[in-house]
Amino acid sequence: AELRKASKRLTCHKRYKIQKKIREHHRKVRKEAKKRGRKKPKKDPGIPSAAPFKEALLREAEQRKQRLEELKQKQKLDRQKELEKKRKLDTKKNAAKIQEQTEGMKSSGKSEAKTKKVLDKNSKKSFRSDLEKVIEASDVVLEVLDARDPMGCRCPQLEQAITCSGGDKKLLLVLNKIDLVPKENLLKWLNYLKKEFPTVAFKSATLLKDRTMESFSRRRARIDLSRNTECFGSECLLKLLQEHGKTQNKAIQVGLVGFPNVGKSSIINSIKRDRVCNVGPARGVTRSMQVVRIDKQMKMLDSPSIVADPANSALALALRSIIDTGESGSVDVVEAMDAILNHCSKQQVMMFYSIPDFRNTEEFLTLLAQKRGMLKKGGVPDIENIAKLLLSDWTGAKISYHSQPPGSQMLPPYLTEDKIAEMQRGFNLKKLEEENTTTVQALKYPSPASSIVFQSAGMANGKIDNKVVEEVSEWENLETSKEEEEEDFMESDDDQASVEEEEEKDESNIRMTRKANLGKQQTKHANSENEIAESGCDSSLSFSLDKTADEDDAYDFNTDYV
Repeated sequence: AELRKASKRLTCHKRYKIQKKIREHHRKVRKEAKKRGRKKPKKDPGIPSAAPFKEALLREAEQRKQRLEELKQKQKLDRQKELEKKRKLDTKKNAAKIQEQTEGMKSSGKSEAKTKKVLDKNSKKSFRSDLEKVIEASDVVLEVLDARDPMGCRCPQLEQAITCSGGDKKLLLVLNKIDLVPKENLLKWLNYLKKEFPTVAFKSATLLKDRTMESFSRRRARIDLSRNTECFGSECLLKLLQEHGKTQNKAIQVGLVGFPNVGKSSIINSIKRDRVCNVGPARGVTRSMQVVRIDKQMKMLDSPSIVADPANSALALALRSIIDTGESGSVDVVEAMDAILNHCSKQQVMMFYSIPDFRNTEEFLTLLAQKRGMLKKGGVPDIENIAKLLLSDWTGAKISYHSQPPGSQMLPPYLTEDKIAEMQRGFNLKKLEEENTTTVQALKYPSPASSIVFQSAGMANGKIDNKVVEEVSEWENLETSKEEEEEDFMESDDDQASVEEEEEKDESNIRMTRKANLGKQQTKHANSENEIAESGCDSSLSFSLDKTADEDDAYDFNTDYV
């Protein structure tokens, strides 16, 4: 049997009760309306028949009504047209999407080419071209180094390109982030680096507000911002550059160059005392050349970071490569942290992060992720994100670690005593030393026990554009080419003298024999010419062999100075 639906019929008692309740409610509403004083809107009485100009007033009222109706109809039509346009656009978009989906397989190569063009601004090639522009345009180049690992921040290709450029280009070393290193270690590095290039101790201001930012007047907790807002060494650097500009008698351009996260943009901000350049903990924030005017006689050029050569060691790639360029083949974060931890003392790392003993890098990252609460679904530790966070801490200004300078001063092969003197010419080195000591004394430093001991991997090779390298090679081979030309000229003079002597002998023989031995003389002349040609070939062979030997003596930058 089928189930019957429940009946909606009510008992009479219940129905009458509901009707009574409704009547009471309506009565209550009317009473409240009376108390409030609300009355029914009165009807328009219209124009009285005795009023003058009654017909004219009625016409005006009708015209107003017609106008209002026309306006309403126009508004209706406009709405309908807009809706139709939107519908048409939606249909077109849907059709285009369908076409893209159908033709996506066919035109995959074309789409890839378009995406490559879009990503060209963030590519490593654009970084190199902008860096080359900065090097060419600047009169003084500042190579910015991280004080925690100065040798690892030096690029030999860049230094060779600037020192061998042949012009009046100067190279200065700026030792940034000096507040993250023990005082004794900083002094050792200053003494080591000043023997090669003039070095400036610097501590940039990190918390500089932009002019466009709103100033909030709310009361907040007291935070000691003196450590982050103050900069040290800016006056010393400015004076040094201004004095050099006066010696040149022209407006100079100063280019800042270095690996990512060494603090190039923050140095410009601290000199300008304003947030002119974008700054951030991510690598490769500066993606193009930027010109900042300091005063009438000086401009500063901010450059994108040097692209590290993939042939470098794992440690150099971990700390110096650009990870956030959006390109494929970026550094594996876990491997990078493994390379860093292998070059540090295990006990100091355990003390710094307050973590128990660990066997490998993965165990260290899992322990740290569990401690900081970085977990995925199901309580699984998020190893990749914690490794990214640690990498940004090591390249940023959070962790204090230091590396020792080499025991003996080994000059790189592109640096000679003459070139060192040429780079130091035009700078007041005594004044620079005095101001460096004042900046060193003004700062607070971490104790050697709290700072992690770090083993540097030596200089990091960088990829610099071909034009710069060609210019360097041309300048290097300039002297050798001059010497070769002189040798060729001397050889040609000797050959000419020998030919003249032989010709005089031939003429005397011709006079004595009076054309009797003409054939013999011709054979002798031919033999002399062959001898000359052979001597010329020998000289050219010896010259080519010498040239190849010179080329084989090229320097390999993969060797460590440490």
